[in-house]
Amino acid sequence: MGLKQKNEPKKPSIRGPVIASCAALIMIALQRIFKDHFPLMHTLSRSFTRPVLRYLAELTGRVDFSVAELLILLTVITVVIWLIASIIRLIVQPEKRRRFLCIILSLLSFVLCVYAGFCVLWGVYYYGEDFSSNSGIYARNISADELRSVTAYFADLANQYAEQIPRDDQGRYQANREEILKKSKDLYRETVEEYPELDGPEVAAKPFHFSKLLSLMDFTGFFFPFTGEANVNIDFPPSQFAATVAHELAHQRGVAKEQEANFCAVLASLRSGDPDYCYSASLMAYTYLGNALYDADPQALKEIQNGLCDGIRADMAENRKYWERYETPVQSVSNAVYEEFLYSYDQDLGLKSYGACVDLLVSYYLDDTMAEK
Repeated sequence: MGLKQKNEPKKPSIRGPVIASCAALIMIALQRIFKDHFPLMHTLSRSFTRPVLRYLAELTGRVDFSVAELLILLTVITVVIWLIASIIRLIVQPEKRRRFLCIILSLLSFVLCVYAGFCVLWGVYYYGEDFSSNSGIYARNISADELRSVTAYFADLANQYAEQIPRDDQGRYQANREEILKKSKDLYRETVEEYPELDGPEVAAKPFHFSKLLSLMDFTGFFFPFTGEANVNIDFPPSQFAATVAHELAHQRGVAKEQEANFCAVLASLRSGDPDYCYSASLMAYTYLGNALYDADPQALKEIQNGLCDGIRADMAENRKYWERYETPVQSVSNAVYEEFLYSYDQDLGLKSYGACVDLLVSYYLDDTMAEK
């Protein structure tokens, strides 16, 4: 009777990570190769990406918490545990080089698979369709006079709505964030009647529990395509909270470009007639317009600023004070990484694309300013 041989540790296989990495790389390469083929990207975004994202949004919309946040948290925990276990096996078991290679390839395949999914579920929107071409609302070259008129228009709107919202004893806006989120599911309903390209799931935006981490990275919200959810930071000052909700909901409805998402946020908020959304959107529009007017005509901006009510001044001061606390290297790195992401999708303005909504705002709302004169 022969001696029993001890069970030897199973050799780590790199086949799975290699296959997954290759498949993901093929998907990424195809997206990059065909990104300028508009008919293909348009068909893919319309026939696949949009229906899938709508289904995911309606599915996750059945719960009040952010499934995206839960998924991110579980993923981080799982990866950390897996890394610890892998390092232990690397130390105590043979085939160290092969195990180390397997760890590296596994991490690489995970990252590539996530990015490949992102390309299909979101990246195609940058090349398939945009709000301007669907709606006929285009940015154009604007004059300093036009910019001044529309900036003054939104300053007046902000002043009007500033009187319709609750304030504390220091004159600062006291928003009921929970109520704002509840109302968000109906925010685009009226706008969709005129612009059906903004049709989408009527689900509310989700609060992000670890919002201070978002603030640390200079994020007020984000759209998560793997769950179809619009997630918002609930920690930063409330004056632009509702506008942020509207912005992320625009992403949820297929508006990828940041300048168009900002414009749609203003458009939908003002059409809703809700004081919380109207005030926040008016203030956001005024902020972007005012920044542009400062470069074109500082004196004109100063005159408009002199007409802002005390409530708006208090809200703007609170907002500045809050974000000054988060001016750290972490925020700088986060902004740099996100800007490179925007560049990778041919958004040549990078983070400046948020402020590029100025041309759209002026083009669309200039007639309203003329009507008031």
